[in-house]
Parts: sequence; C-alpha cells; structure tokens
Amino acid sequence: MSTPAPDPADLLVLGGGPAGLAAVWKAAQRGLRVVLLERADHVGGMSASFEVDGVRVDLGSHRLHPNTAPAVMADIRGLLGEDLQTRPRNGRLRLGETWIGFPLKVGEMLRALPRGMAAGIARDVLASPLRQADADTYEALLRAGLGPTVYDAMYGPFASKLWGLPGERIHGDQARVRVTADTPGKVAARLLRGGRTGNGTEQGRSFHYPRRGFGQIVEAVADAARLAGAQLRLGAEVTRLDARTDGVTAYLSDGSAVSARRCFSTIPVTALAQLSGRGPFEGPVLHFRAMTLVYLSHAGGRWTPYDAHYLPQEGTPVTRISEPANYRDSADDPADRSVICVEIPCMVGDETWTMAEDQLVRLVRHTLSDTGLPPVSCRAVHVVRLPSVYPVFDLDYAGALAAMRSLVTGIPSTVSFGRLGLFAHDNSHHAMAEAYDAVDALGPDGSFDEHAWHEALRRFAGHRVED
Repeated sequence: MSTPAPDPADLLVLGGGPAGLAAVWKAAQRGLRVVLLERADHVGGMSASFEVDGVRVDLGSHRLHPNTAPAVMADIRGLLGEDLQTRPRNGRLRLGETWIGFPLKVGEMLRALPRGMAAGIARDVLASPLRQADADTYEALLRAGLGPTVYDAMYGPFASKLWGLPGERIHGDQARVRVTADTPGKVAARLLRGGRTGNGTEQGRSFHYPRRGFGQIVEAVADAARLAGAQLRLGAEVTRLDARTDGVTAYLSDGSAVSARRCFSTIPVTALAQLSGRGPFEGPVLHFRAMTLVYLSHAGGRWTPYDAHYLPQEGTPVTRISEPANYRDSADDPADRSVICVEIPCMVGDETWTMAEDQLVRLVRHTLSDTGLPPVSCRAVHVVRLPSVYPVFDLDYAGALAAMRSLVTGIPSTVSFGRLGLFAHDNSHHAMAEAYDAVDALGPDGSFDEHAWHEALRRFAGHRVED
C-alpha cells in the first residue's frame, strides 16, 4: 500500500535572501503553511554575515538606510531591539590623487580638491544650462547633468569598473536609479542641507547597522519565520519547477519534491525561466556582474578609523574597501585585529574570477600602496566569489528584460520579485518591502490580487539605490 502524498503547502518560496525570508515570515504570520528552499547552507543571500579570523564580516558593504519603509523598519527594530544601532557615515572617496570625506562636505571639497579639478567643476556649473543629453545613455545623461569634469574623474571610470562597460554603452536607466544628485543644483542642495531629510534623519550621513553584522537582520527574520511555523530547508537545490494553474512542484537534486498552491521566487529571473523550462532565448540576454571579495585580517587593532574607502578611478579594479568593525560599536570585536573587505567586480570565468589567492593579495597590496592607504599586517586571507551581484543595464537590457518578464509572468501560480527576481538595483530594505506587498496580495483562498501587485510593481520602479 503506497504512502499518500503530503498535502501541498500554501506557499513555496525560492531563495533565502532578504526578500524570500521576509515573504516566508509574513506569510507564516498569517497562518499559511510555508516552505522556503535555499540552495546555500545558510540564510541571507548577499545580506549574510560570517566570521573571518573571529571577526563578523558581511558580503561587501551593507547598511540599513534611514529611508527604509516604516513597516519594515518597525519590524526590524522589533526583532533586534538595541542591537540595531544608528551610526554616522565616515568614509573616504579617492578623487585624482586626493582623499576626501564621503559623504561630501562643501568646506572639505573646497580645501581638498586639486585646483584644476575645482576650476573645471566651476566651469561646468556655469555651463550647465547650455548642456543637453544627446542620447539616453549613462554617459550622456551624467555629462549633461553633472558636467565633464565630475564624470571623467568619478562616474565614468567607476562605471567601467563596476559594470564592465564604458558609459556610452550603458543605458540611461543606470544613471536614473543609481545617481540621485544628477545636476549641480541637486548636488548643492544635498551638500548645503547636510544630507537632512524632511523627517529630521540625516539621509546619506547616517545609517542603521546591527551589532553583530548586517546578517543579524536576516538571521533574526529567519528565526521569527521558524517561530511562526515556516519550514526553512537549507542546502536544497531546485533542479526543475513544474508550475501549473492548480499549483507548483519543485524537484530537488536529492530526489525529493515540494508542492504548493503558489510559488514566490526571489532567485535570479534568468534562473527561474530556466528552471521552469521557458525558452529557448533569442535576441539580447540579461547579464549579472559578479564580484570577488578578498578579506584580509589585519593584526594590531583597527586598520583605519573609516568605515569604507571608495576608489572610482582607473588604475585598479578595486571599487571599495570596507572595514566592518567600523560600521558598529560592539564589544564582540577583538581589540588586537580587524578585517578589511576588498570588492573587485568581475565576470564569472574572467581573469579576476579565476585569480589565485596569492595573486589577489598582491593586487590588493599594490592598490593600497598606490592610493596611499596603510599596509595590512596580514594574519589571514579569505576569498568569496559571488556570481550574480549587479544587474548590467547595457543598451539592449530594456528589451531583454521586457521579454524575460513576459516569459516569467506567464509561469502559472508563480510571482518573481526581489533584487535578482526583478533584475533591479535594489537595497535589502527595498527587497523586504516588495515581499510585504507580495504577501499582502495573497487572498485567504489562495488567490492572488494581480491588480494590487501591478500597482506595487509601479511603486518598485521608483526605488533609488543608496550606497
């Protein structure tokens, strides 16, 4: 006599990053039977934290921003309590041969900028009413908006490093979602008001950060989801998704299967299409930029007093160096050492992606020396390679994304969202807010309010990235 198949869950969630975990938690709170499948052996996705030489570190630089949606912020505060700290930003930006404080301040800029660069910026400001973008590209929009001097010194080389393309081959949407102060007037207004927003918070000059690393947020959400009754399956690799009008079944690499009435996917939209058997793909395709992270443990206490150093200029593939212990005030951090995280954008399989550990360390040491940063007294090295970090908005991306979304929208009983699921440059708090809206669209009878969801998607299009 065969064993009857278990009743399907109400909701299956693919991916255990901020979006997936928030969806699982909120759905479980409503009394739904929820199963999350995450391929890694830990929760958090790119928002996870882990230890290097006894120091909690993140996967790159992460912050919780003051403009986080009130409902999301209230939940995070409720989960973390006093462990969620409010911290002043204290970074530095390399412009030419000079380090200046970041976020930018008027007085320091006037004192520190090279005379020639300052004169060029002044000329560009005076000429700004005469400039018009002649194409819808990242370069054209920012040259017209901010001027050639700032673009050539910072935004142009940074784009080539971060997304692997020159600015003239990047869609204008990249500038619209990543550069909020895109005219001299907006820059001046931000500088003069000291980054303050209407509600009194210091937008851009302060941030929220947990005592035990950014990953403490996703860990707390995962614990809350389990407490609410959700099932979180880690190390669960989905090999195929059978989506039907009456439900979905995910088949796993270990031979098991999970069925549910509906599926929320937060994995890369390209992966969802493949798992669901959509395709073959024709025409332009979507690309994600990868990242190699090099962690160096530094003996002798803190490496610098700064939380992050930004390197937009040419001459090194490194874009940012963060020191996680400077993002927080924690007695757990050892006094005799610190860890720096070096971010090197790349593509899967290229020279940087395949570079040996000793070569990466030499590259980092050269970068520190060439930019005037202190040397590292290295105790330990750890390397992490992330395959899908930044969506690349090349000139063909809009058509490719529309075609991909059309394919994914046609997958029955399935909704895709989150940074990777929408192919968007979203922060973690954006992804969590999207999860809240997705769960709100679920009806008690298992239906899904498509109208409410489309309204939510329109709101998501207004998300602007905070670095």
